[in-house]
Amino acid sequence: MTTDSSHDLQIFSKPLPSESTSVLMGFPGSGLVGTIALQYMVDQLEFELAGTMTSRYFPPLAMMNKGVINDPVRLYMKNDIAAIVADIPIHPMICYEISNGILDWLVPFKPKEVLTIAGIVTNEPEKRVFGVATTPDALKRIEDHTEILPIGSISGIASSILTGCKIRGIPAYGLLGETVNAPDPRSSAATIEVLNKMYNLGLDVKPLLEQAEEIEQSMHKLSEEVQQSTDTTPKKDLPMYG
Repeated sequence: MTTDSSHDLQIFSKPLPSESTSVLMGFPGSGLVGTIALQYMVDQLEFELAGTMTSRYFPPLAMMNKGVINDPVRLYMKNDIAAIVADIPIHPMICYEISNGILDWLVPFKPKEVLTIAGIVTNEPEKRVFGVATTPDALKRIEDHTEILPIGSISGIASSILTGCKIRGIPAYGLLGETVNAPDPRSSAATIEVLNKMYNLGLDVKPLLEQAEEIEQSMHKLSEEVQQSTDTTPKKDLPMYG
């Protein structure tokens, strides 16, 4: 078990299994794309829970499942893949500290590459996966599996991780799933299909797509209930301007 308390980030974890380890990261953001995708991956492929991390910067929030508390940020491992999965959002003001704390812990293990998954909000329903990389050579690894973003910007913890990797000379990639501002398993499934091609996972996304239908039905029902509530609310006379 290794520990690191630099940058006000404490990491308690087994070491990475080898210098050829690929490290995948998913933090909550638009559509919860990265969190949903990687938690589904580690559950379905039975990754080992190998570590956790905590910080005074993290919000005081813990998720639970069947009465059992989850560590807010978890590290899983299987074969030559490690996955960092978070349930808590990382505020923009602390992205620098958290990303540097994670990467400074990773560097001595000489990871093969780092990949982050996030969401990108568009007005289209296609669920495309856009790709970015830290170098032209790294871009070749994903250009056949994603739509390469020609220009633009990335924000949040994903941008801090990618920038930190570029500075440290670690090949890194960003998968940006096309999404909306609601939990979006369909977008997560699209990013998993890219992971299948990159890492030969053979992961079936059908159960995730079924979950997407349930979420969409729930959201539609909620929308109808809100609309009905709005329609039945007595309207008061309002002043008019013009």
